[in-house]
Amino acid sequence: MCKGLIGKKIGMTSMFTQEGHYVPVTVVQAGPCIVTQVKQIGTDGYDALQLGFGQKKSNRVNKPLKGHFAKAGENLFSVLKEVAADNPGDFNLGQELTVDIFSVGEKVDVVGTSKGRGFTGVMKRHGFHGGKKTHGSKSHRVPGSVGCSAWPSKVTKGKRLPGHCGVERKTVKNLEIMDIRLDQNLILLKGALPGPVSGTVMINLPKRIKK
Repeated sequence: MCKGLIGKKIGMTSMFTQEGHYVPVTVVQAGPCIVTQVKQIGTDGYDALQLGFGQKKSNRVNKPLKGHFAKAGENLFSVLKEVAADNPGDFNLGQELTVDIFSVGEKVDVVGTSKGRGFTGVMKRHGFHGGKKTHGSKSHRVPGSVGCSAWPSKVTKGKRLPGHCGVERKTVKNLEIMDIRLDQNLILLKGALPGPVSGTVMINLPKRIKK
């Protein structure tokens, strides 16, 4: 059994459940993914499948990757990811995997890259509440004192300060599958996902299911 698929975040909407609850959902185009490599314990040290997703122009793919993709067919992929598999020997190169490996009501983990926000201050980056807004205050959005006096007379490593924010690997766990559209390769997940619209996400079966 393959335990994951590569997908593209389409956007958010909402829907009614059979019980009449109105819930927010994120629409993801999950697959179709093509098996580009089968990895087994005997040859690679672990069991996994390498999947290809999305299309790429021929002039943007180097020769080694073209030779690698040729083993699985004629497609050139923009994204390559590995997913766990119980019996990778049951899969063939070039085999197509779609959203039918999941079912409605199942819980999944989604991995994505958060939106980039550039260089930000401590209020946006770490949630600091800021200084006083009264007349004469000069510390509205500054981080405040960061020193340690005479000893150790240096800024402690890991201090929360302004800096680059976003573009980090984020995982949202135990999201419920609300609906699956097999004809459109769409999967509707309850809640929000990391990353921008059209961002690449990885949908995996969870190792632990939260009850």
